[in-house]
Amino acid sequence: MTLEVSSAVQDYAKAIYSLEQRCADGAAVTTNALAERMGVSAASASSMVKKLDGLGIVEHVPYRGVVLTERGMNVALEVLRHHRLLERFLAEELNVPWDRVHDEAEVLEHVLSEELEELIAAKLGHPTIDPHGDPIPTADLKIVEFPTVGMDALDIGDSGRFVRVSDSDPEMLRYLGARGITPGDLFEIVDKQPFGGPVFARFGDSPDVHPLGGLLAAAMRVEVGR
Repeated sequence: MTLEVSSAVQDYAKAIYSLEQRCADGAAVTTNALAERMGVSAASASSMVKKLDGLGIVEHVPYRGVVLTERGMNVALEVLRHHRLLERFLAEELNVPWDRVHDEAEVLEHVLSEELEELIAAKLGHPTIDPHGDPIPTADLKIVEFPTVGMDALDIGDSGRFVRVSDSDPEMLRYLGARGITPGDLFEIVDKQPFGGPVFARFGDSPDVHPLGGLLAAAMRVEVGR
């Protein structure tokens, strides 16, 4: 589905979608949260929200914030599909490090044609996740978001599978990559410091124990099997 909207509108729709995934079911995204996500002032975000409302991208919920409309959801999922397919293509076919593919895809996602999108998807075998473990929307703009928890919320003795990680901080990705830690790895929590301190985890068959700072552990999403 092609929707004639600007790259700025696409970026805001994508940001609202990501924030909605962190909210309780049906909760609206506040202007302040959106401003922080986009790195702009609250006034700038408020101005853009009014534009999005006029375009039918969002619905304003008085005193609460905004939620994506059906049209807004299509815009968000279309640009997410472009972004995540590009990340996978750059990583797999061009060997771009996983800490760099996000920034490259941010530029290319807005100019990718539907024809090239389909060629890339076919070349990659129609993948379902990107290099960071995030789900890729299907060609008909459906997406499956599996429930996960942050590794920082786990306790000593918990184990499971590391499934996805935020791609917003390249330093975190380089830290994980240097230690061979990637989505899909099994893990076990062997120690944890209180008050937001590091989590210590073992991954796969390796005997090595890796310290994961509080911010990094929070960015790592996992499926837990106790």
